[in-house]
Amino acid sequence: MKRKIFFSVLAVAATFNLQSCMDYDVPGAEMNSDQQQLVTNFQGNIDQINYRIQPTKENFEAAYEELFPYLGAGKTAQYCLRGGKNGDVPGAHAYQRQYGLGPDCYAMYMTIPHRDFMYGTLTSTYNNSNDFNGDPRGSYSMLKKELIPVLNHPRIDSIPEVKAINLLYYCISAQELADISGPFTYLEDKKNIENPSVYNTVEDIYKGIVQNLDTIVACLRYHETRPNWYKERVRDILMSFNETNRDLYSGGYTGMTTYIKLANSLKLRMAMHIVKVNPSLAQKWAEEAVHDGVVESIDEQSGLFPVVSGFSHPLVDIIWNWGDSRISASFESLLMSLDHPYTKYLITKNSNEITNKKTGAVLPANKKIVGIRSGILVGDGQSYGQNQRIAYSGLDRNYLQDAPLYLVKFAEVDFLRAEGALRGWNMGGSAQFFYERGIRNAYLEEPDYVYEYKDLVDTYMQREQPIAYVQSDPMGDGADWQSVTKIGVKWNDADSKETKLEKIITQKYIALFPLSTEAWTELRRTGYPKCFRVLNTSDGDGSVRPGEMIRRIPWQSTDPIELKNINETGLDALGGPDVQGTRLWWDVEAPNF
Repeated sequence: MKRKIFFSVLAVAATFNLQSCMDYDVPGAEMNSDQQQLVTNFQGNIDQINYRIQPTKENFEAAYEELFPYLGAGKTAQYCLRGGKNGDVPGAHAYQRQYGLGPDCYAMYMTIPHRDFMYGTLTSTYNNSNDFNGDPRGSYSMLKKELIPVLNHPRIDSIPEVKAINLLYYCISAQELADISGPFTYLEDKKNIENPSVYNTVEDIYKGIVQNLDTIVACLRYHETRPNWYKERVRDILMSFNETNRDLYSGGYTGMTTYIKLANSLKLRMAMHIVKVNPSLAQKWAEEAVHDGVVESIDEQSGLFPVVSGFSHPLVDIIWNWGDSRISASFESLLMSLDHPYTKYLITKNSNEITNKKTGAVLPANKKIVGIRSGILVGDGQSYGQNQRIAYSGLDRNYLQDAPLYLVKFAEVDFLRAEGALRGWNMGGSAQFFYERGIRNAYLEEPDYVYEYKDLVDTYMQREQPIAYVQSDPMGDGADWQSVTKIGVKWNDADSKETKLEKIITQKYIALFPLSTEAWTELRRTGYPKCFRVLNTSDGDGSVRPGEMIRRIPWQSTDPIELKNINETGLDALGGPDVQGTRLWWDVEAPNF
């Protein structure tokens, strides 16, 4: 598959300019010890953006010159959001530790086919291991290290748009971290305190993020009042240090619009998360976000794009070169029950023969889609000769390699608006409209390479009833499982609100793939889509009851200072023990309506 080149002439020039800045991808590079200490000691006010200042050209350039050594941190932070580290684009190792060995499994998108990894041993999905528990939090730690000194720099307010956009990236990471494990040292982190110790509640973190998002949007909207010379200089900076917006590379630069819509879409996402714990605030946030402008098209999506940044999706290596991940039986059953387009081209069939350990029956190669049951006790070996689970289904690399790594996806926003409309909120349209538009734009592939999905989606959307499907493990581990998917795809006004919600969340879950952190949040929040029970939950820390799902990743630090902080403020902020079964603030055990 040939990659399309998005770079305009201006973008190519910006890439050339960036090359001279590459040494600064990590703040502090090429700095002496005194300068590095200054970075550590930067303490400003992240929450305040003085966006009404009127700088002169001389003041702007002086500020830019002083900030320049630190601006590369913004690009590094963007990469950190989706599996990058050390200034590199997203790669397989960091991506696997951030998603593959934790949230991918908890969302029941993927499973591990073997137990031994270079970082340690995972015996099953919920195996509670300190070798892996901290990994999904690693992206926040790396991003914080990069961005917080920049956001606290004494000259950052001289170019407030740069502060606002980098703060937006911090907000995205903070929201995801709060949904993974819960409370963390949010307020002290923002102040660039060297040894933060006080954990903040998820409620306070959420409210702080939304307050920041509102300030960010106000700042970026004010940008339109700036003189042309100022706008051009800010554009030059974004062209050099930002890669999350397609419009920066397609010759259709739209100023601050995409960033504004990303901020409002994140606010809408967070609003829906809290709908059970604080429904009135959820409605307020959601309606404000939609009124102020959320993502409304494919071109307004934000993420990291392989065709722009020059990398392949990390799952290509993880699945095909390492043999470390395969689709789950739940995902198999869901897609097959709905006859989803992915079953025709994206999900691969078994790559080799699989022998039933009990009957000796052989499933021939390339015969059917088959996933691994979540929680199954996997065996040793990363090669098919050692472990036949390596032959289970993965994802076709030809469609996967250029798939974007979204921050907030257009389809997700439409499904959020569909749920809001279902709840009677003003979302600017009907639940049916947003639901159907969401499905049409729910594909995994790079938008310019979408062919099969668009050919198949009309038929898919007409499915009124699921197919009776039985999930069978070809290795013979356990009895056959009847599909738990009892809904179709086609919108039906006669359905109950609960059935409509199940349809919305089920299609949203598929659209989010493979953004497992958000899919796992939706599973916990709503109970949808319906998934198979997780086997061997006792392989965890004992707090997840049989058949139930993990609610959070424990901290379980072994560092004595961190343990002291957890005991003194963390547990109180969490509101429960530091275990897998403790629910987060928004994860309320109550009906959806």
